[in-house]
Amino acid sequence: RRRGGRAARARGPAGRGMAAAAFERRVLRRAAEHHYLRVRLELPDGGVRPNAAQFKQLVVTALRELHGEVGAALPVDVLTYEEKTLSAILRVISSGLVKLWSALTLLGFYQNRRCAFRVLQTSPFLLALSGNSRELVLD
Repeated sequence: RRRGGRAARARGPAGRGMAAAAFERRVLRRAAEHHYLRVRLELPDGGVRPNAAQFKQLVVTALRELHGEVGAALPVDVLTYEEKTLSAILRVISSGLVKLWSALTLLGFYQNRRCAFRVLQTSPFLLALSGNSRELVLD
């Protein structure tokens, strides 16, 4: 949404009005349609690791437990999932980011065992999650 700028009047030493520089203010609301989250599931007890379908079901269960059926209907996509590290990249519409993040944070059990989701990164740009500068190795 664009808002027009106004030329402000400034008072000089003699009290005469002088035109100040015009400005333009731009406010971007919901600039990105989706947000992306890099998450990791922590299972301190070990045991069976969820496959991709079970991981997605766990995300939907977390949404349902905290936000009911309306939360479970929130469109969330699992773009990548690594069963070895239990990490994934999730895509959610920007208006549902807070609902998803809070539901994942408050989930505490998977198959009657303790678990925890850790949100490692979040961004409106998928490319921002492709690398981590903290893990960058320079030759």
